[in-house]
Amino acid sequence: MANPALTEAVYYILLSLIQPLHGYGIMQNVEQLSKGRVRLAAGTLYGAINTLLEKGWITALPGEKDSRKKEYQITASGRRILCSELVRLTELVENGIHILNFNPREEGNL
Repeated sequence: MANPALTEAVYYILLSLIQPLHGYGIMQNVEQLSKGRVRLAAGTLYGAINTLLEKGWITALPGEKDSRKKEYQITASGRRILCSELVRLTELVENGIHILNFNPREEGNL
């Protein structure tokens, strides 16, 4: 069975967690990677984090005793899901380029 398509937010969260980050760092990185298109509210982010933890796609790293900041990192399972999504997205783009005879490097295509 194929993996389900990821939402753009989940894709960027997983991509952000290749390196350990805390919640606010994830929010900033997602916004930067998406060129401001995806902005995560705290509730949305932490809901997604809980789901990703339950699925085993990310893990919470042990933190300092006195710190409330938790850092998270992608797991091997999460990395496989992310790579699977890249294959799916690449297929979508390649099919669109082929069928539309589209060259993204040419101006005036839109």
